[in-house]
Amino acid sequence: MDPKKENIKKQSAVGFIKELISGTMVSERIILKNLGYISFITLLAAIYIGSRFHAEKITRETSRYQREVKDLRAEALSTSADLMYASRRSEVFRMVKEKGLSLEELKTPPYKLLVDKK
Repeated sequence: MDPKKENIKKQSAVGFIKELISGTMVSERIILKNLGYISFITLLAAIYIGSRFHAEKITRETSRYQREVKDLRAEALSTSADLMYASRRSEVFRMVKEKGLSLEELKTPPYKLLVDKK
């Protein structure tokens, strides 16, 4: 390689480092020339972060609602089983006796009355 080109590369690298350390490159070249682009990237980053938080919130709410539905379903099954048990003939008979009601169990099965319409 040509010694002149190597010398220019070294000077440009040294100049780049000097400008970076002194801050002139950041203040003059990069920020001022690309201020619109940097603002746009910052806006996109903020929207991305907000979207991520919103998605996590929805995920937490969904799992909470799923747990709640599961608990309510179990409670509904339990209540249904209790109601089925309480409506059994023997259980109704026992509760009537406990309450002291003057109801008696039917000895004959029920029957329909049929009326002829004329």
